[in-house]
Amino acid sequence: MFKSLSDRREEEEKMKQEGRLPPGQSLTQKFPVLHYGPVPNFNPATWDLRVWGEVEEEVRWTWDQFQALPTTEIKMDIHCVTKWSKFNTTWKGISVKTLADEGLIKLKPEANYVIQHAEYGFTVNLPLEVVLSDNFLLATHLNDEPITPDHGYPLRGVVGFIPGREDLTTPYFWKGAKWLRGLEFRVTDQPGFWEQAGYHNEADVWKEQRFGRY
Repeated sequence: MFKSLSDRREEEEKMKQEGRLPPGQSLTQKFPVLHYGPVPNFNPATWDLRVWGEVEEEVRWTWDQFQALPTTEIKMDIHCVTKWSKFNTTWKGISVKTLADEGLIKLKPEANYVIQHAEYGFTVNLPLEVVLSDNFLLATHLNDEPITPDHGYPLRGVVGFIPGREDLTTPYFWKGAKWLRGLEFRVTDQPGFWEQAGYHNEADVWKEQRFGRY
């Protein structure tokens, strides 16, 4: 934690000078809780993750099966549309790129977009190229601890900025769904919950694409 407001401002200025603080954002050491609806219950005996749509074969993993998949760890800065930024967060989970590369998900050539389906029918849309990038993860852990229920336990999509990887598109943090239950690969785009409510469809943090679909 910062000892004083001046320490926080000094660290924020450092991040800005390093090109890691997007426009309109402010540094936080906290991890604010923001979501629509209640925190769902998790039952490992009945939980599964479904993958369908523009894939050669639909896949369903139970919780035990999902935990046995190859894992990836990524250190990223995350940026919320409500204007807070949290730096140097370390996430562990399953890379969709790895699943595709290893043939655990076999994508059809027609696949262009991915819809994340979460509890209560909540959805988030992203282009396939973002979901297959190094800065998108199906995350189970944050900083070596399981994600807490209010942050999406047992599984959430996570997208952020990897320092030094300006080649990767970085959407705002809402583009990773909490309490994830399915991935639908599609030919065409389909706006998710917040996009239908007026949030920007692309949500690029460096372009400040917060509201207005396009």
